[in-house]
Amino acid sequence: MTMKVLGYAATSAKVPLAPFEFTRRAPRPDDVVMEVLYCGVCHSDLHQARNDWGFSTYPIVPGHEVVGRVTAVGKDVTKFKVGDFAGIGCMVDSCRHCNPCQQGLEQYCEEGNVQTYNGIDRHDHQPTYGGYSQAIVASQDFVLKMPAGLDLKAAAPLLCAGITTWSPLRHWKVGKGSKVAVVGLGGLGHMALKLANALGAEVTLFTRSPNKEADARRLGAHHIVLSTDDAQMAAAKGQFDLIIDTVPYVHDINAYMPTLNVDGTLVFVGFLGDISPMVSTLPMILGRRSVAGSCIGGIAETQEMLDFCAKHGIASDIEMINIQDINHAYERMLKSDVKYRFVIDMASLKP
Repeated sequence: MTMKVLGYAATSAKVPLAPFEFTRRAPRPDDVVMEVLYCGVCHSDLHQARNDWGFSTYPIVPGHEVVGRVTAVGKDVTKFKVGDFAGIGCMVDSCRHCNPCQQGLEQYCEEGNVQTYNGIDRHDHQPTYGGYSQAIVASQDFVLKMPAGLDLKAAAPLLCAGITTWSPLRHWKVGKGSKVAVVGLGGLGHMALKLANALGAEVTLFTRSPNKEADARRLGAHHIVLSTDDAQMAAAKGQFDLIIDTVPYVHDINAYMPTLNVDGTLVFVGFLGDISPMVSTLPMILGRRSVAGSCIGGIAETQEMLDFCAKHGIASDIEMINIQDINHAYERMLKSDVKYRFVIDMASLKP
């Protein structure tokens, strides 16, 4: 049977999010139904609600950092049972047969993964709606097990901010002896510091703000470099194996390139768009340095990250809000007025 569900939606780019009733699909044999307990608030929620990227289809129920309790399972489900705590991240399906999918890299599905919201279901061709809602339905193959020991509230942002920074750390084989720098201290940046530190790396934060030093060290940074200080930037020349750039807007990366070691890589995880101003190839050619991009992680990698976080006591720094405060939270996010991720207590969503 289909389910009537209450959520919060944007019905156009120009209006605030507001209560919205919609219908979830009847569960399929491989589906898991979850009561949503907590939902993290990602910067991309705001971008999509306001059509900043130009491909929003309304109405949009945002939310792709979803933690909940399993309330029903289809007859073919083997990975979950009623009562389990589970999570859903940024995608709920993929083609499952292309080369990336076969490698467990569903985020790079050649046919396009199905986004948790503002996507189109591959089977019934209906819009997908996210976690700012009472309940959500997804195939067991795209649902994560929440390991014991994780604070479920603070674990919600791991399903986007956590995996978005974990995936490049793993791909570039960060571990003991690695030197990693992080550009930007926000929702993504604070997770990058925690995870790189826990993997054994020597971690540096690039920042324009001297007052972020104490927080950066608490979160796992061993060193802080003021990117506005020419002397500090010069002293950092040739140091880093990997720079994770989490800044979500256009900015100049040329100053960072010389700080990479030979064969070092600067990887974008926060900005979707054209790099500007033009990147100088000189430090790239003279040091075999690279500029790359990375997008979330596959399901197996996301589960690995959750298990690692449970083992090492890692979660996001969060501020809890009620769903009725979501529009105010968006305005605060634009001012970077959150340390470091809002999480919605979905118990506040009542008819």
